[in-house]
Amino acid sequence: MRVIVQRVSMAGVRVDGKEVGRCGPGLLLLVGIHVDDDLSKVVKMAKKVVGLRIFNDAEGKMNLSISDFPFDGPPSPNAPAFDKSILAVSNFTVYGDASKSRRPSFTSSAPFEKGKELFDQFVTELRSQGVEVQTGIFGAHMDVSLVNDGPVTLVVDL
Repeated sequence: MRVIVQRVSMAGVRVDGKEVGRCGPGLLLLVGIHVDDDLSKVVKMAKKVVGLRIFNDAEGKMNLSISDFPFDGPPSPNAPAFDKSILAVSNFTVYGDASKSRRPSFTSSAPFEKGKELFDQFVTELRSQGVEVQTGIFGAHMDVSLVNDGPVTLVVDL
């Protein structure tokens, strides 16, 4: 499993011109499911992402994780700045391999049904840890926009 984690001021995803998910401030996750992944990796990755200490503390050091911020319900226009949320977007191309040619191969990405099942489980695991999570639409052509905060971007592999 591979997740590209971006700390964002805001992020959104649109399908056919309609916004289907958003977050901010918080994390944008581009989630790739490997052909060999299983539920144990999904659970481990969700814990890893929620526990990543990539938010600044009062001294400006990256010592806080998204789980250190209270979540009291869905984001609202009046939400306090300490509310953090996640936008998780399925993205089979994070397993694209262009090492042998200019046209990437995606044979390491899980097939559609397995990818969808494990992506949905990943989102469920994130939510079970008390984090607000919105998503795109699995398998759809999505337009993702973001304002990277920092910038902070990590590639997390399991």
